[in-house]
Amino acid sequence: MKLDTNLLQWAREIENYTLTEDRIEIIPQNHINLYQRMTNHLFNDNVPVLQVYTDDKYFAFVVRIEFQCKRRYDQCGIVVYMDSKNWLKASIGYENEEFHRLGSDVTNNGYLDWTSTNVDASIESMWFRLNRRENDFCIENSIDGVRYKKMHICHMFNVAKVIPLGLYACSVEGVSFKVVFSDIEISDCKWID
Repeated sequence: MKLDTNLLQWAREIENYTLTEDRIEIIPQNHINLYQRMTNHLFNDNVPVLQVYTDDKYFAFVVRIEFQCKRRYDQCGIVVYMDSKNWLKASIGYENEEFHRLGSDVTNNGYLDWTSTNVDASIESMWFRLNRRENDFCIENSIDGVRYKKMHICHMFNVAKVIPLGLYACSVEGVSFKVVFSDIEISDCKWID
């Protein structure tokens, strides 16, 4: 089912965005990030998130993202943001001229579990699919929106009865870029194994 973009709400609204029936364009603010302490003890929690709420315990949340990342750590993706100590996200971000970083972060009780892999820097579009089965989640990605690959399977310990599904983009080191979110839908869970 295609998501009604009128249902989306901002958590920390940004100034530079366009919201239509079919797509959302964002130019993120500078020097923002969603990152929780890991080996370097850094913490940053100031990313605006455009989100919709659901109480469904079994679903798939799908979105296509087109991006023009320019600088290291420019990133965009999807997020389930419960609070500053409990969230998960899937993103693609600029690392250097050779490759982008495709990653997923899961934060439980303030501790981050991060997985990533490199993809060619020529990629400027990515599909993400987040599947939920109660408190378990499976994050997948796809180049074409048809064939998905698993990125991360995880358990969230502090899941509220109603959870926010969100879209985000951030420019950590200070150069903004454009992101377009489209083909947003919520459907039956596609996680079968």
